[in-house]
Amino acid sequence: MTDGTDGADRTDGTDLAETVEVPGVIPAPARWTRNAAGRTRLDSRTVLEAGPGTEGVARWLRATVGAATGLPFPETGDGPGRIVLGVDPDLPPEGYRLVGDGGPYRILGGGAAGVFWGAQTLRQLLGPDAFRRAPVRPGRDWSLPGGTVEDAPRFRWRGLMLDVARHFMPKEGVLRYLDLMAAHKLNVFHFHLTDDQGWRVEIRRYPKLTEVASWRARTKFGHRASPLWEEKPHGGHYTQDDIREIVAYAAERHISVVPEIDVPGHSQAAVAAYPELGNTDVVDTTALSVWDDWGISPNVLAPTDTTLRFYEGVFEEILELFPADAAEFSPFVHIGGDECRKDQWVRSPAAKARIADLGLADEDELQSWFIGHFDRWLAARGRRLIGWDEILEGGLAPGAAVSSWRGYGGGVAAARAGHDVVMCPEQYVYLDHRQAPGEDEPVPIGFVRTLEDVYRFEPVPTGLTAAQARHVLGTQANVWTEVMEDAGRVDYQAFPRLAALAEVAWSRLPAPRERDFADFERRMAVHYGRLDALGVAYRPPTGPRPWQRRPGVPGRPIEGPPPQR
Repeated sequence: MTDGTDGADRTDGTDLAETVEVPGVIPAPARWTRNAAGRTRLDSRTVLEAGPGTEGVARWLRATVGAATGLPFPETGDGPGRIVLGVDPDLPPEGYRLVGDGGPYRILGGGAAGVFWGAQTLRQLLGPDAFRRAPVRPGRDWSLPGGTVEDAPRFRWRGLMLDVARHFMPKEGVLRYLDLMAAHKLNVFHFHLTDDQGWRVEIRRYPKLTEVASWRARTKFGHRASPLWEEKPHGGHYTQDDIREIVAYAAERHISVVPEIDVPGHSQAAVAAYPELGNTDVVDTTALSVWDDWGISPNVLAPTDTTLRFYEGVFEEILELFPADAAEFSPFVHIGGDECRKDQWVRSPAAKARIADLGLADEDELQSWFIGHFDRWLAARGRRLIGWDEILEGGLAPGAAVSSWRGYGGGVAAARAGHDVVMCPEQYVYLDHRQAPGEDEPVPIGFVRTLEDVYRFEPVPTGLTAAQARHVLGTQANVWTEVMEDAGRVDYQAFPRLAALAEVAWSRLPAPRERDFADFERRMAVHYGRLDALGVAYRPPTGPRPWQRRPGVPGRPIEGPPPQR
């Protein structure tokens, strides 16, 4: 096994062919070897022994698998069965080995994260009932298959971006999604906390960000061209203790939380709360409210010292809430940087004066200066800036990273320039895009992106050298929630496609055309049972259930294949 840091590395598929006998494990393990030991039986006397560094995994197993099976998993005892957790430094940091050879059933990992991912595989091997919160068949027999599973991830960054600004997801829903991520061995939660339509995190020095900016008067129902409105206030925010809880809960599951505070565009909610942040010389910012429509607002931040000092204060609190040492990618802070309309800057005397004072060519370079300010500010505090691929325009500091969303081009440019990149091209992994053609798909947005399309996504762009490909940290799926008004709609858009993305991110799959989608579908037939047990309102393979449809609510479907760029 390799350490999973070489983004361009891929097996020839031989190892993966051995995984078909593992009962429906997703993502597919690298190697599965049978032996003659038979199954390991678990009962009320089965001891769960945690070696140094694995105590947190033992707590998780007792709280989840113990609750589902009704087995107490005592720390000591003289029962015939035993599960042993341990760290093997010869394994990759996130790699693991499960061994069922007639002796104690062993979960070994290169570190605590590897042991935890091994525990996820153990849970899958126990069957769908192991994903429930209480025993549904008391007294049933529980057992694990004999053999050895050896596994490690292809990519270090395996993520999900969840937009809670357009439609707020309460804390319990966020914690649930962290559990769903862990079950799929996803390890980066990109938390999109601010946008034109809402501000979702408490900043104590600026209380109006939650008193004013976290609520809008009404909400467009459907695509922005829809004539339908939900005529009631929508909003909510996370207190600072809520954020601390989310970050700690994620860290226990070896998930990094990367917060996104969007600047200088997508900021109308903040301007509505603090009008001095806007371009007051060209628009009456005191008349602005939190935006109730979708799309891209023209009301962007003013490039003034007042705005810089304000957001430095915001980021000071964000750094405290999201400590750099919580998990592997916790040093990252996402600053957005995308889709900044510059019409107000073009008309603004203050913006023109700033351009002249800095010796810049135009408004595009002004945005680059704005992003560069926070790039340097974060770097001075030991943190790393990441932003959407527009931030490449004008250059970046060496430690900054890029989320490539406008196709592969941004990722290629970033990697060639020596920047780390997370591949999340819209035409492949934007899960707000519709899953099938036809009128039954609820609020159809964008291109048709099927389960198979996501499964055949390749995160490493062609044309990169091996050294450049190593800058591809990994990939993530993005869930933008304009047309997802509740958790059920988020589930429907995310699943089952997030399971496919998880396998793309974790497993060393063959080239896209050579991938065995039929085998993935066979394993998904088992995995749907796990999603049922977890209460996930996924899209069935046969199409939406009647209550999942949204008849009469217009979307914005785009016909034809997406651009391959």
